[in-house]
Amino acid sequence: MPPRPRTLAAAVAVALALGAQAVPAAGATGSATGSATEVSRGVEIPAFYTPPATLPEADGALVRSEPLRLALSLPGLDGPLPGRATRLMYKSTDANGEPVAVTGAYIEPAARWRGGGPRPLVAVAPGTMGQGDQCAASMALEHPLMFNGQTVSVGYENLSVYRLLLRGVAVVVTDYVGLGTTDRLHTYVNRVDGAHAVLDAVRAARSLGSASVTPGSRVGLFGYSQGGGATAAAAELQPSYAPDVELAGTYAGAPPADLAEVTEAIDGGDLAGALGWSLNGFLQTEPALGPIVDRYINAAGEEALKDLSTMCVGDALFGYGGDSSTAWTKTGQSLSDIIRAEPALQDFLAEQRIGSLKPAGPVRVATGVSDDLVPHEQSRRLAVDWCRKGAKVTYDPVLLPGVGSGLLNHSAPLLADQGKAVSWLTDRLSGKPAGSNCWSMPVQP
Repeated sequence: MPPRPRTLAAAVAVALALGAQAVPAAGATGSATGSATEVSRGVEIPAFYTPPATLPEADGALVRSEPLRLALSLPGLDGPLPGRATRLMYKSTDANGEPVAVTGAYIEPAARWRGGGPRPLVAVAPGTMGQGDQCAASMALEHPLMFNGQTVSVGYENLSVYRLLLRGVAVVVTDYVGLGTTDRLHTYVNRVDGAHAVLDAVRAARSLGSASVTPGSRVGLFGYSQGGGATAAAAELQPSYAPDVELAGTYAGAPPADLAEVTEAIDGGDLAGALGWSLNGFLQTEPALGPIVDRYINAAGEEALKDLSTMCVGDALFGYGGDSSTAWTKTGQSLSDIIRAEPALQDFLAEQRIGSLKPAGPVRVATGVSDDLVPHEQSRRLAVDWCRKGAKVTYDPVLLPGVGSGLLNHSAPLLADQGKAVSWLTDRLSGKPAGSNCWSMPVQP
């Protein structure tokens, strides 16, 4: 179907804001490990991304690695600028306790670390990229703008990666469970899968022979939107899942902490396609939900779920922006209405709620007060929940006016606050103590 004018304008505006890092991408990508094994919307997925039949036992153990060409790279006296990248596959554990292969990338910065102690490491959890394997953030480092007439993917997360590298911080980026890897669907916004993938990325980077990070390197987490949810969940689960990964600081921007509220907010908006990614991922994690979904979803909904399973965020904006989930159901109910009618769905989403545990280390929560895509109020509530648990929380509301587009209301705070977020996290990596403004929450917007 033709793109909606409002959605197209918003997408173009975001693309222009990130245009400095956009380069043309061919339909195929190369890999040192062999030819492609899958084609997703005209993009060949390198064989590197196909997991082996068996995986190592240890979480974070490297499965394989290979050099990764950064699209934006300049020659330097001591190597390429801003750094030298390595594509990774590592072992993690999914929400069902099963072993899973996850891909990502480690970038060794060319810049010298000027803070205290050894070079630190930051795990970057990408924002929403989509559900097609071609959307993986590690591929976006090589092809920041992928457009072949069948798919549109923008590596907007590269900006935060490069800003950290320029400060001498080593970076590891996770692709999350099922994004890139060809053996399963991406479990979009799954709390446990996202947290484990982030924490195990740190372990994988530490074990890479070419990395300069050491066991004494301070570790930080950085994420916005889907990434903010993943880093927030990782900070909560680190003590039980990865006690060896001590966190110096966690930035969680616009975290989708309450998926029931987020579901209602995005329905009918610019990123309505994310409803399909969520539902696809939930069904993979919990197949027992299948009969409930079959009872409600009509033929158009089934086709949309199948279509979205191979889409990137650009495709979803053009193809499903502004759509209502009522068109996907046999009863004409919205997905939020169905959730309210089905206790099993309510229970599943309650398990995804972030904020029930005290996070490890200091955290910074930032959210745009006009964000109506990942609603501001539920992100603010996460900060309140953590404050009540005695966490050291820095809460920063981003004061920008609403502009009538959910996509812009959500993405503008990402760009407006990113420099401040990088500085806050760099201070934690330098050993500077974090404050807390929990005392001010009653008067904070």
